[in-house]
Amino acid sequence: MLLPIEYGKKSKALSMENVVEWLKNNGGLKVIDEPLDVELEIPHIAYLEVKKGEESRPLLFTKPIYADKGIEYDMPVLMNIFANKELTRKIMGRDPDELGEGIEALMKFKPPVTFREKLSMIPRLFALKKIFPKRSGERGACQEIVIEKSDVDLDRLPILRTWPEDGGRFITMGQVYTISLDGSMQNLGMYRLQQYDKKRLGMHWQIHKDASHFFDQYREAGKKMPVSVAIGGDPLYIWCGQAPMPHGVFELLLYGYIRNTNARLVKSLSNDIYIPSDVDIVIEGFVDPREMEMEGPFGDHTGYYTLPELFPVMEVEKITMKAKPVFSATVVGKPPLEDKYMGWATERIFLPLLKPMAPELIDYNMPENGVFHNLILAKMAVRYKGHARQFMHAFWGVGQMSFVKHAIFVGEDAPKLDDYEALGRYILDRLDKERIVISDGIVDQLDHASPTMLVGGKLGIDATGAKVEKSDGRYLDDADLLAKMREIDTSIVALKQYFQESANPVTVVAVRKRENQKALIGRLSVLAEYLRVLIVVDAADNDLENPYMLVWRVVNNIDAQRDVLLEPFIAIDASNKNELDGYTREWPADTLCDEKILESLAERGVIDISEEMKMDFGLTHFDKYPK
Repeated sequence: MLLPIEYGKKSKALSMENVVEWLKNNGGLKVIDEPLDVELEIPHIAYLEVKKGEESRPLLFTKPIYADKGIEYDMPVLMNIFANKELTRKIMGRDPDELGEGIEALMKFKPPVTFREKLSMIPRLFALKKIFPKRSGERGACQEIVIEKSDVDLDRLPILRTWPEDGGRFITMGQVYTISLDGSMQNLGMYRLQQYDKKRLGMHWQIHKDASHFFDQYREAGKKMPVSVAIGGDPLYIWCGQAPMPHGVFELLLYGYIRNTNARLVKSLSNDIYIPSDVDIVIEGFVDPREMEMEGPFGDHTGYYTLPELFPVMEVEKITMKAKPVFSATVVGKPPLEDKYMGWATERIFLPLLKPMAPELIDYNMPENGVFHNLILAKMAVRYKGHARQFMHAFWGVGQMSFVKHAIFVGEDAPKLDDYEALGRYILDRLDKERIVISDGIVDQLDHASPTMLVGGKLGIDATGAKVEKSDGRYLDDADLLAKMREIDTSIVALKQYFQESANPVTVVAVRKRENQKALIGRLSVLAEYLRVLIVVDAADNDLENPYMLVWRVVNNIDAQRDVLLEPFIAIDASNKNELDGYTREWPADTLCDEKILESLAERGVIDISEEMKMDFGLTHFDKYPK
């Protein structure tokens, strides 16, 4: 078959006219009737819920309030829609791997030759017709209520403030629809939008996004740019908004492919942008290229705040909505998050699109605690010397893969890429300084570790070869090795060794930083016989017994050109950077929950939280080591 679908049948997940009912029946939706504040309370509850892994459930808050302004909303807030892997499969309608196989089949399509082949192609061609969105000349369900500009008041929407240090309230699950200046291309992106006042929103589209490219066109032409922001509707719209489609390809083509039915679009009432007819809310407006305003700070999906920066401003012209709309939102911060499951689906579906660039690619994995763009693990069939290096440069040179900071390549005999214990041992048994590549290139605009915005270090590891010989070096237990280190420098307050049976054991130390850590690493060279890979982290807010969050911290905090040393042993400085390191940018703070909010929610019986959970996921500040 050309496509892994049942021709003429809609996806089982398509019946989402009432998403809330669908989630009750298919996702174990948890309904919370307690009055809760859109500022911190609702986001904190959703943030804790997604930490429950496969037990995580979608949440419906039926009585949101905005206590600071005395507003009680009759519009419920829906969060954690992509709550777990099984629910994500149901939303997609089938397993993402199966959808990826269908894309691969499309890419290998060959025109029919015989009459029989031509006949068998007919149902497949009809199925392809369903990929393309259909435009309607009528109004949609999303336009049952119309609020004109004079009556627009964004305070009347239950927009969330998710973190204590956020610059304001942010729409976090907005589907941002834009069109190119000549009208030939339409784009759907998922960007945060800061509410400035009753009628204006900040447009946080990063420079590499299609919407930003469209904005440049309008700015050069001196024209205002139309924008329509949709909220709610089929959750698949949300996923399509974050899918890394090639430039100029409308993301809702994916909707048609996955659902096996055309996306039904209606025209916005105040501009020429078409949006899905069944979304809950549409915010229409224009961006004046001459107007920029400071946006942020915002607690982002990196687990750090992104700092204030100038971004375009949208002036709201009109708001339309269903008669009984539901406000969809998400919360981002430290992993795991809802985007873990969205990213998993993206990873599986888009694997075939990477293979033409790298035909020997077998599989890849972007762990959520690597914040996706900070770490990629890839399995490949090695055909010749230097093949893995070729892959590194190919990955760093194409599309959104170019933002990946750290890439590790393993051979086809490697364990599953999500079996992190076995995979870690495999990599360390093949880790060789001569097969480590340190380079530089473009990095994500959200990356805070690089010395300058947008350009920073890249690290590539070729672990595809044979095992390296295990060193004759000596081994000490944690307590004895820590004692030896503290004889050299008392700023080291804790130590933990991992994979001691491998060819390259990893030693992680926690420090009370008082100098550039290269000086410390240099002094520890006298202990080289005990060290193969040394990682330095700050003592505060790190638990050396928690490898999941250590990976998150390390890949966030390092710039490979500055922070990775290869002699006398491999050393990585993952401490927070400051003037001691020649770092001149402002280092952002971690996203931390408000402890008073957590206490209040626990006292009211809305959440159940332990001190252990707080530390496991870095929910609040902690410091477990000696001063």
